[in-house]
Amino acid sequence: MTPRLLDLFCGAGGAAVGYSRAGFDVVGVDLNPQKRYPFPFEQADALHYLENARQVRNGFFQAIHASPPCQAYSITKHTHGVEHPDLLGPTRELLESTGLPYVIENVVGADMPGAVICCGSMLCEFATDDDYTKLFLKRHRQFESNIELQGTGCGCPELKRLGYKIGGVYGGGSRDRAWAENVRHGGYTPGKEIQEELMGIGWMTQKELNQAIPPAYTEFIGKQLIGSLKGAGE
Repeated sequence: MTPRLLDLFCGAGGAAVGYSRAGFDVVGVDLNPQKRYPFPFEQADALHYLENARQVRNGFFQAIHASPPCQAYSITKHTHGVEHPDLLGPTRELLESTGLPYVIENVVGADMPGAVICCGSMLCEFATDDDYTKLFLKRHRQFESNIELQGTGCGCPELKRLGYKIGGVYGGGSRDRAWAENVRHGGYTPGKEIQEELMGIGWMTQKELNQAIPPAYTEFIGKQLIGSLKGAGE
């Protein structure tokens, strides 16, 4: 039987596609409607669903992924006056209570002891911008689990040495490469088609893309999760 994975705070399905490629049947849950989510979807509060849904308790799911909102930890949190709740602790507590294998994803800076990091330089496709600049995706993300996980390491310094530039995918990024490099000292945001190529995502709006996890990340993590489930069943 194909193992089922519950995808909490699922957004438009970047993580879900990676887990599907790794071998899971995926069901998404999000507080907001997700018209472009490519798998079965339920609109609900993720933590309430995790705490109360019978499917979580009766063996319908074999693993859980959660991507609680990251704005409380993002490096851009000081650029706006909006307060965001810290859902990482409550999410972890509820996941542990299920007894199922789980993975939590969040940005670097979130308090995630023992988490491993995935980097787009090691997993995602490269792209060439309109002016023939060679681009790669950095997009470091942390993955915490109650199973042993391996991260990817980071190939960013080597790619920069070879002349590649970081292509950013986030809200508020500048299209002006010179300003981004010399003033902001970071990546710039190329056009949406180039962002989609870097992320491996072609079905989202720009806003959804800004928040998404590249499917290559969760395919990499999901294969490890599948291997752990198979090992536990032997």
